[in-house]
Amino acid sequence: MQYALQAAIAGLIAMLVLAAPAHAQSPFKLNVGITNSASDVALFVADAHGYFKREGLDVNFVKFDSAARMIAPFASGELAVGAGGPSAGLFNAVGRGIDIRIVADKTSTVPGRPINFLVVRKDLVESGRYRTLSDLRGMKIGGAAPGGAATATLDRLLAMANLTTNDVERVYLAFPQQVIALQNKVADAAMPTEPFVTTAVNNGSGVRIIGDDVIYPGHQLATLFYTGPFVQKNPDEARRFMRAYISAARDYNDAIEGTHLAGPKGEEMISILTRYSLVTDPDVHRSLTAVNIDPDGKLNIASLREDIDIFIKEGLIEGKVDANKVIDTSFAEAAVKDLGPYIRK
Repeated sequence: MQYALQAAIAGLIAMLVLAAPAHAQSPFKLNVGITNSASDVALFVADAHGYFKREGLDVNFVKFDSAARMIAPFASGELAVGAGGPSAGLFNAVGRGIDIRIVADKTSTVPGRPINFLVVRKDLVESGRYRTLSDLRGMKIGGAAPGGAATATLDRLLAMANLTTNDVERVYLAFPQQVIALQNKVADAAMPTEPFVTTAVNNGSGVRIIGDDVIYPGHQLATLFYTGPFVQKNPDEARRFMRAYISAARDYNDAIEGTHLAGPKGEEMISILTRYSLVTDPDVHRSLTAVNIDPDGKLNIASLREDIDIFIKEGLIEGKVDANKVIDTSFAEAAVKDLGPYIRK
């Protein structure tokens, strides 16, 4: 009996060892580029909830002014993953042979859930210099980077006022600096993302005019990127990263009530945002409209194609870009297959 019991225990131990993930003893280290905006929240949650660790990943967040600044680190191999707006620079890099894949949704606009806003200096509104969109003519408008995803939003916004980009002056600044530029009157208007829109309104430097949910509904404003070498050399880690990311995106969706983070789950998300993001005031995060992140990581491919057309029209893309070579939905689809369909908890 004793020998039988010992044999059974030994067999059970062997089964547990075989069942344990091969990556449990040696976490895979990788750098992930972020812009530290509200739409980075799923990455923050994946880290805070231990999903990266569960998948055997040791993730280091590297902060950038915009996703356009990530291109060189992508090419050099310093970054394996990035998160931000798909820019003209990214598509040009792909055209030059740099392998970068758009693999999942980070945020897109839906009615009632804007991400970027046109914000005009408060003194220009109060003086009457700005009354309607047509008054943007001749103004300096802050943006994150040349050819950034918000370029397509601005293009549509100006078209609403029968203006073009030749009728305004672009000033390129990181999101936090856009707020400072409004305060110091270096810029007349800006198109920041949250939470910097609310920061500008709260400090009295700007007035919220119109959201991108009205300007460009369905816009695939930001995405998750994988580099080709990461996909080719570490496909298992790429799949595991996506499982962690999708799990976190679902937690985030569970915390949204109406259009805001609310309730106990919402407060937990707010706590994570105050720890990870540049804005440490929880009341700011409570006041924000929750960004839209697809719980299955689905991309609006039609929107990505339209942005490419806009970049080409403005002369920001050199040569032809094959969207099919840039977009790779296989990792998100595999993660959903592993995790099952999203069911709100």
